[in-house]
Amino acid sequence: MAPAGLGICDAHDHLFLRSPQLPGQELDDAEAAAAELSAFRAAGGAAVIQWTPYGMGRRATELPRLARESGVRIVAATGLHQAAHYSPEVLARVGPDLAGLFVAELTEGIGGTGPRAGMIKVAGGFHGLDRHARHTMTAAAEAQRATGAAIGVHLELGTGALDVLDLLCGTLAVPPDRVILGHLNRSPDLVVHRTAAEAGAYLAFDGPSRAHHATDWRLPEALATLADAGFGDRILLGGDTTTAGARSVNGGPGMPYLLRRHRERLELALGADLVTQFLTANPARAFAADWARAPRGSR
Repeated sequence: MAPAGLGICDAHDHLFLRSPQLPGQELDDAEAAAAELSAFRAAGGAAVIQWTPYGMGRRATELPRLARESGVRIVAATGLHQAAHYSPEVLARVGPDLAGLFVAELTEGIGGTGPRAGMIKVAGGFHGLDRHARHTMTAAAEAQRATGAAIGVHLELGTGALDVLDLLCGTLAVPPDRVILGHLNRSPDLVVHRTAAEAGAYLAFDGPSRAHHATDWRLPEALATLADAGFGDRILLGGDTTTAGARSVNGGPGMPYLLRRHRERLELALGADLVTQFLTANPARAFAADWARAPRGSR
């Protein structure tokens, strides 16, 4: 699809997600996912980027049906999260050729027969990068070179952004505009935000309404500071629904919150035009790739 066809985009969310770190709160109900997409569509949403990576219950075969029935475009992810989300057996199985796995899912299909992934998701640690993160990001960089796909990075509590950029864009030579730094709202360090934007990366502010993080109440200031410095074109917004209880159909904020209270709050502070740019033009650029450069099965 052409980037302009993305429309109003939730740039970081989850329809399906399983992890031993979230026992009893798995996102594993296809009908609940359908209801959430319907509510998002009714709120004006047109696209969702699902950052759920390999081995965390993506249910990729469900995504085409959900997209057709809801009218919401869904972008799936390949990649690997922190080691804590996997068994040692899974990591031992995929570790030797992670780049090959990522490229195959981007160019052939998830599981060989599912839809192709449209981005790579990896993860840093709390204020640093362990061996697993470095291995995963090295594989992501190789896959990025082979396909042009964007790399989205989970920043643990919003920290470690500059370490990630040093590795991905410095050591591994990934173009900065192919890197999306997630969860920056959880660490409202305006100096780090500006440094990352100056480097050329995209900055994702996701997970609104989490009162135990410095999210909604600090976000207008952070985004205004970036926009005033000329970096309004680097900002993305997302919902990052990670538990069943957080879905709107279960009484939580869910996906619609991004386009209801959250968007309204930001428009009061920043103006409607700028917030619309965050939700449309910016994600269209951030996730775009020249897929013609990625022959099927290539490395």
